[in-house]
Parts: sequence; structure tokens; C-alpha cells
Amino acid sequence: MVKATDRMERLVTEEASCCGTTVEECERRLEEVAVDAGTRTEEADVDALSALANDTRYGIVRLLHAAGEELCVCELDAVTDVSDSAVSHALRTLREAGLVTARKEGRWKYYRTTDRATALLVALDGTRGPE
Repeated sequence: MVKATDRMERLVTEEASCCGTTVEECERRLEEVAVDAGTRTEEADVDALSALANDTRYGIVRLLHAAGEELCVCELDAVTDVSDSAVSHALRTLREAGLVTARKEGRWKYYRTTDRATALLVALDGTRGPE
């Protein structure tokens, strides 16, 4: 339930009604918006966005997406400018966030992006201005 804060009450009632409405109407409107928006944090969404918020992990997802096929961890090691353990850690984080999948063949692991990673990259590309 949405409950007006002291600041909200002050702004709505004392300072020329910021919203042009009453506190009660404001609470009702915000309650409807909160229901429509889904006020609980979607942990999986936050995990995915957090995973992309690192240069190494973002670069790996971009590389896998551009490849359009699986890449071996040895190939990822070769094109990243970080240690082997940093690549492994990044891949584990991306896998846990649902942005890459891994397939083991012998002693090697092969990675590819998930549909979710592709959708996020496409969305990001669509928000960028002209280059």
C-alpha cells in the first residue's frame, strides 16, 4: 500500500499543490501505478543488469552475440585483456544471470548467449543515438 510521506503531504498541500490533487487522490493514483508497474524487484532482472554492468562481462556478451555461435573459453581468453581467472569469474556471473549458456565437451567449455542476452543487447542498441 502506498502511504504519503511527510514531504509528499507538504508538497501537495502547502506548496501550491505540485500534482493539482489531494494527498488521498495522489495515494490512490500511485497505488494503481505501483500495481501496474509491479513494485517488487525482479531479482533476475537486477542480476542480469548487474552482470552487464562490467566492462569484461559486457564485452564477453557482445563478443558471443557477434559470433552468433558457441565460442570456446580458450577463444574468449585470447580476446579479453584480463586474467584466465577473471574470464572464468565473468563467465560464471553471466551464466548465473541467465545471459550465457555453457556446454562442456571433454575438458573445454563452450559458451553462447541466451535469448535474454540478445534481447537486452538489441534493446541497448535501439536506445543509442546515431553514431
